[in-house]
Amino acid sequence: MAVETWAAFVAASAILLIIPGPTILLVVSYALGQGWRTALPMAVGVALGDFTAMTLSMLGIGALLMASATVFTVLKWLGAAYLVYLGIKLFRAGGTLEAKPRTDATPPLKMMAHAWLVTALNPKSITFFVAFLPQFIDRHGAFLTQMLIFETTFLALAFANAFGYALVASRARQFVRNPRAIRVFNRAGGTLLVGAGLATAAMRSGN
Repeated sequence: MAVETWAAFVAASAILLIIPGPTILLVVSYALGQGWRTALPMAVGVALGDFTAMTLSMLGIGALLMASATVFTVLKWLGAAYLVYLGIKLFRAGGTLEAKPRTDATPPLKMMAHAWLVTALNPKSITFFVAFLPQFIDRHGAFLTQMLIFETTFLALAFANAFGYALVASRARQFVRNPRAIRVFNRAGGTLLVGAGLATAAMRSGN
């Protein structure tokens, strides 16, 4: 795998992870209600959930790769279009972050399990990985090696992102409740997602 491909994957993953979704809303909800102690169990749960969803997606992608190069190419085109769709949807999301504080005392293990379930069992997670990961996979390279590198990288970033969100939500609560800040955040993230989708489509056209 080329270093440039890995670097592009890191950059794209970081952008996508930092955009608030159902998992991050759950992390923020616990942090708002129970403070910074929720950071570690929630981050572990999110990483385990992403590992589950990502592994299932990668296995499906691997099967498609072995079955047909044409189908794999079509999947890349669909993935690029999906990223553009997600970007437009996020750009139009406005300034709302629906995260209500969870004040009920919750054991760390239960928090971790909750984060795992929300992350792993969300159908959008698997759909997202199926659309996102093929953009970086070299179908002529060793698939298992690429799978290991991408998963390890993404899970490390997912853990750090969830941990960071929990700390920020517990320490800077006014930020996560500021509609203007969230609106700017969503529009910036949406623009980057659309750009990533268009860049991917351009790469497909150039091949």
